[in-house]
Amino acid sequence: MAGIFHKFEPHGRGGPRLQEIPLRMLIPNLITVLAICAGLSGIRLAFEHRFEIAVAMVLFAAFLDGIDGRIARRLKAQSKFGAQMDSLADIVNFGVAPALVLYAYLLDRAGSIGWIAALLFAIACGLRLARFNVLDEDTERPAWQADYFVGVPAPAGAVLVMLPVYLGFLDMPLNILSAYLSSAFTVFVGLLLVSRLPVYSGKTAGKKIRGDMVMPLILGVVFYVLLLAAYTWQTLAASAIAYFCFLPLSFTAYARRARQAEAEEEAASAAVAQEEQKPSGDVD
Repeated sequence: MAGIFHKFEPHGRGGPRLQEIPLRMLIPNLITVLAICAGLSGIRLAFEHRFEIAVAMVLFAAFLDGIDGRIARRLKAQSKFGAQMDSLADIVNFGVAPALVLYAYLLDRAGSIGWIAALLFAIACGLRLARFNVLDEDTERPAWQADYFVGVPAPAGAVLVMLPVYLGFLDMPLNILSAYLSSAFTVFVGLLLVSRLPVYSGKTAGKKIRGDMVMPLILGVVFYVLLLAAYTWQTLAASAIAYFCFLPLSFTAYARRARQAEAEEEAASAAVAQEEQKPSGDVD
């Protein structure tokens, strides 16, 4: 849809006319716009001190922002216009909205330190997304590295950085000390976004599922959704903490696969060198 508003087709008698766009091309972009509206509405609700609804709106925006690309691929409605809109939505929903909601809820008690922490997180999210766009076009990475993100992905960072909000809803004391600690935590999550930490993405693991694992997987997903509905903030806090525990395991798995790939490459090189050293037979 690049240039959708300026693209004309020649018309014999009536001059140029606008090109018609299939309706399916509009659906993913409409979802992206709704995601931006939800994220910005979350910011407004936070400054009106309606924090629970604000957090729900930010999470809903992140959900919409996560499905628009998949819907576009399903409908075969990818476009340059949609890609630019999606990048804009990512900045708002994963960077600006969580940072401002957290600032309005707690970080403002730390004064300028809290504001600096919120700014650093939003900037780190933008840098993370820009690097992801560049790496996504890079074809020189080994195939196995496609299973890993470089740094914590922006959607996960948005959920993680609001951990102090979840804990606040669970009666964590909201004072100057917790504000300073949350500011340091916010900067830490921002650093995870721009770090080179390998984070397992699970892309290849999710393509096919063993037949005997279908029912347990369905039950597990349903159980998690029910927990999220019944114990929302406890479940979100536990999920964020579990994700932090997952990061060292991801790094260990990446290091093991890197050593294995290096050993295979060295073995292949040694085999090639051994072949080259063999004496060639006599030629008649």
